Amino acid sequence: MGRSDSTRLATSTALNIALDGALAALGVVLAFFLANPASLWPKPAGLPLGGAVAIWLIGIPFGLARLHWRFISFKDLAIIAAAAVVTALLLVLLMVGADLPLPSPTFPVILALVLLVLLTAPKLAYRLMRQKSEVADTSQTAILIGSGDEAELFLAAHAKSAAPYRVTGLMALSGKHVGRRIHGLDIIGAADNAQAALAKLKQKPDLLIVAAPGLTGQVLADLLQAAEQHNIRVLRAPSLTRLAPAEQKVELQPIVIEDLLNRQQVQLDRAGLERLIAGKRVMVTGAGGSIGGELARQLAGFAPTELLLLDSSEFAVWQIDIEISELAPTLSRRIIVADVRDAGRIQAIMRDYRPELVFHAAALKHVLIVEANRLEGLQTNALGTQIVADAAAASGAQLMVLISTDKAVNPSSVMGGSKRLAEMYCQALDVEARHKHGSMRCVTVRFGNVLGSTGSVVPLFRRQLSQGGPLTVTHPEVERYFMTVREAVGLILETSKVGSGEEAIPDGGIFVLDMGEPVKIIDLARQMIRLAGLHPDKDVEIRFTGLRPGEKLFEEMFHGSERLTPTNHGGLLMARPRMVDMQAVRAAFQELRQATADADEVTAMEILSRLVPEFSPSAGLAVSRAAE
Repeated sequence: MGRSDSTRLATSTALNIALDGALAALGVVLAFFLANPASLWPKPAGLPLGGAVAIWLIGIPFGLARLHWRFISFKDLAIIAAAAVVTALLLVLLMVGADLPLPSPTFPVILALVLLVLLTAPKLAYRLMRQKSEVADTSQTAILIGSGDEAELFLAAHAKSAAPYRVTGLMALSGKHVGRRIHGLDIIGAADNAQAALAKLKQKPDLLIVAAPGLTGQVLADLLQAAEQHNIRVLRAPSLTRLAPAEQKVELQPIVIEDLLNRQQVQLDRAGLERLIAGKRVMVTGAGGSIGGELARQLAGFAPTELLLLDSSEFAVWQIDIEISELAPTLSRRIIVADVRDAGRIQAIMRDYRPELVFHAAALKHVLIVEANRLEGLQTNALGTQIVADAAAASGAQLMVLISTDKAVNPSSVMGGSKRLAEMYCQALDVEARHKHGSMRCVTVRFGNVLGSTGSVVPLFRRQLSQGGPLTVTHPEVERYFMTVREAVGLILETSKVGSGEEAIPDGGIFVLDMGEPVKIIDLARQMIRLAGLHPDKDVEIRFTGLRPGEKLFEEMFHGSERLTPTNHGGLLMARPRMVDMQAVRAAFQELRQATADADEVTAMEILSRLVPEFSPSAGLAVSRAAE
């Protein structure tokens, strides 16, 4: 605390003491008059000074001198009331002890009430005047959206902050609260019928503030659409546990695109996951990436005996290690910098640490970059998976989970084709393990795009928006499946539990996350522009660039020839892609390893096409040319 702050605090405290003393003295005079109007002044004459001294003494344990009048609360009022009662009791006891007559039998009650009124009224008046002054200075108006508790907490924090807007009404989450009042504000309507609520307002607000963390999906999307029609911005309040106290500003935040993903949350079997993970040594490859990092975060919550974080990027794995150290400070962790393509290094790591569970998320995932570096993609995604799987099995691991992608279905890119090769190897390995007692199970899980992941379209759009646009979309009809990274990883963990259990899983079966309905990328772009408070095609241009090598208009979760098998687990589906036996897969992978070592891209692509007949590297280009 600086010298000026100390001086200000001392001045404020002294002023509080002086005012409380003066008000207590005045209270004694008024109480005597009200108890006995015939007596204009207390007897003895020095009794008002005794009231001042009493309030000073009582005020020390009650902290009256430290009260901030501008932010007086109901709790503070209760403290003042208690201090007034104790002060009145103390004075009465002193008078009785000194054998001084009471002006009337009701004097103790009158004195307590008068002290209460005099001590609280100026403070409340000051706060109301300050609030009125602050409201007069704010030109923007806002409607708050949230339940009773959420609205109460936000309004309390808002009253303490110098916000550039004033809340003029409320919108509840359901219609049953419409017509009621909170903090003197009318509940004008329900969030699920925002269009009607806003339409009936004569004076439209400048802002809608969402204070309900659970308000997401289609209801939020409809709310945004209604707000856009009335040219109203929509912002989200910070978490109610982090609302700024005292004079700090309550920072409103933009709605993020993840909030609009209309997906029903799947309840995970946490008890089953704990049985699988707790007390085990767990490795995550690609731990510095979006999926690998979230895997590490969620795994840390199930009390593994040790968490091994492996990545080829020193900085990326250091970042996730810092996060885990904050989330689970007592969890044993190891940072391992290694390349999954380095067989000798991976074998040594597996031999030294002997992980019981391995989550293999390491991969090159960017379609265009892999397309320009085909051999690197094949080495990392296909051969790297073989290296990790073989080393894990040899070291005695119980389970390996391969993170695959929807781009492995009818692949038009080397990235997708290389991931299909990885799927095939793990399929063959798992079938082999079923017939060998104690062998490592190998579970493959396939899903689509993750919102906000590294290299995905959402960070690209955010970057383009920060630069004023344009937002670039390859084709007006292109669409993708999306889910949040947290949901995807939760279902990956659920898959690991199911795949390691006793349930009958068909040979070569691949788990596929239920991605819901695909989303058009152009709709995503328009929504992100709206979330930024701008208008698509007016404030920010959307520009079509044409499909690029390896890209498709539509992603597929299943190949046309794959047989679909339902599961008894929400969010999980089962595919049965074409199988290749382990002997044939190993031989083909050996050929591929030689071709990549010789930098023979032509031979490597021939091997890929032979192993994955549905691989069509020109598909994306063909669609692009047809659209031109």
